[in-house]
Amino acid sequence: MSDPLTETAAWQALQAHFESFKDAHLRDLFAADPQRGERLSAEGAGLYLDYSKHRVTDETLGLLMNLAHARGLEARRDAMLRGEKINLTEGRAVLHTALRAPAAAVVKVDGRNVVPDVQEVLGRMGAFAHEVRRGAWLGFTGRPIRNIVNIGIGGSDLGPVMAYEALKHYAQRDLTVRFVSNVDGTDLVEKTRDLNPEETLFIVSSKTFTTQETMANAGSARAWLLSALGDEAAVARHFVAVSTNAEAVQKFGIDTANMFGFWDWVGGRYSMDSAIGLSLMLAVGPEQFGELLAGFRDMDEHFASAPLPQNLPVLMGLLGVWYNNFFGAQTLAVLPYDQYLAYFPAYLQQLDMESNGKHVTLDGHEVGYQTGPVVWGQPGTNGQHAFYQLIHQGTKLIPCDFIGFCQTLNPLPAPEQPGLGHHDLLMANVFAQTEALAFGKTLPQVLSEGVDPGLAPHRVFEGNRPTSTLLAERLTPRTLGALIALYEHKVFVQGVIWDINSFDQWGVELGKVLAGRIVKELGKDEPDLTHDSSTNALIRRYRAGR
Repeated sequence: MSDPLTETAAWQALQAHFESFKDAHLRDLFAADPQRGERLSAEGAGLYLDYSKHRVTDETLGLLMNLAHARGLEARRDAMLRGEKINLTEGRAVLHTALRAPAAAVVKVDGRNVVPDVQEVLGRMGAFAHEVRRGAWLGFTGRPIRNIVNIGIGGSDLGPVMAYEALKHYAQRDLTVRFVSNVDGTDLVEKTRDLNPEETLFIVSSKTFTTQETMANAGSARAWLLSALGDEAAVARHFVAVSTNAEAVQKFGIDTANMFGFWDWVGGRYSMDSAIGLSLMLAVGPEQFGELLAGFRDMDEHFASAPLPQNLPVLMGLLGVWYNNFFGAQTLAVLPYDQYLAYFPAYLQQLDMESNGKHVTLDGHEVGYQTGPVVWGQPGTNGQHAFYQLIHQGTKLIPCDFIGFCQTLNPLPAPEQPGLGHHDLLMANVFAQTEALAFGKTLPQVLSEGVDPGLAPHRVFEGNRPTSTLLAERLTPRTLGALIALYEHKVFVQGVIWDINSFDQWGVELGKVLAGRIVKELGKDEPDLTHDSSTNALIRRYRAGR
């Protein structure tokens, strides 16, 4: 693109509009448009988005759409879906959408249709999952597997653990499923302390089979198993691999027939619907995993075909740009009102912040504007009793995504509310919070309630705090797939606007390299330290205190 983003006509038009509009209040916008709540909404892939409580008008939305057109969003989207190598810094295609493409689809990378390869791996995963789930896969001593431990980190952990917790309602409950990611030995010790090695299967997830944290944990898990079973041959019955490094997998003692591969055109944080999701498939079964993929596909098709003004990822992405780059909002709170989605904000942290935490454009020039936001959150209603105070009455503008469901998977009556249930109380809080954040409470309203004038300022809520509300019928595997894909594509939309590469992650590399160097120095009696004075001093203090 020839012009820096902030010098484009589309950006300048938005900036001029912002200057005249920035003080408008949602109270006035709703008063001027009685149908706003119904009108500013969109649907797709089983999700309903209410974006009426955003600080926008039809003019704002039109200007944002103009920006999307000017940045070539549709062409970039179509290039990604075709398998073009849009990950320029690594020379790779970006084809997580191929992981959930229909079996008859044709998606080519370097002239090869990759869909049959995906289907072949899914078929092998399904056959293996059926064996384990029905007790036919036996451990070394002839006992069926009852415990699954996934060992991975980053994209090899966050997606599977989030989806397992989200879909626990659908899981086979006589299988214990756990996830180990932290190289802190406590993680592995606590996750295995009450497990029977004879009934435990480890899934080691590492594309290269060299990831430092994963291989340290895998090695210790191997030692834990062999200390109980005493025979190297046991490894092949209690370990499988999600990897592409057959030599390293075989050297570890895993039968390469039990190695499930994936591809360099799938980034780690986009890989949970590949073989990286094997632990999830073992938990919920191949059929429900297929429903998850169908939900991903529903949103992929919506993103590919819906007009931009009705396109959920486009709307959410552009609204994020509006607050990030014009209002100066630095964070996004994601607030799922479903306990099963407890890990969803943490999953989105990696998806968004590793993708769009970039400071140079695609052609390597320093950006002159803010890129990805800080993403955080936790389930409601817990967050209401923790950090909502700052969102409501603090000095920072924090856009929020509220996520709720019309039906609960666990109906429970509320004895103190006849005719209502826990879920009604939960969802009442969703609607109340977004209403309060939008409209607040003015000083005259507070005084009219008889509050002492000296206390009244403390009871004032400014309102005008923007929120999106996402509603779905219920949390199913298909709904979860659509929800994840929605945020995947939202991140892509924002990356296109900012002209950055959302699909590399060089920022995680430097720390890894230095850690590899330092860990060797920790093992020396008299290390020759050549770091800065702070790092040298910390290493010496640690060595003295070991």
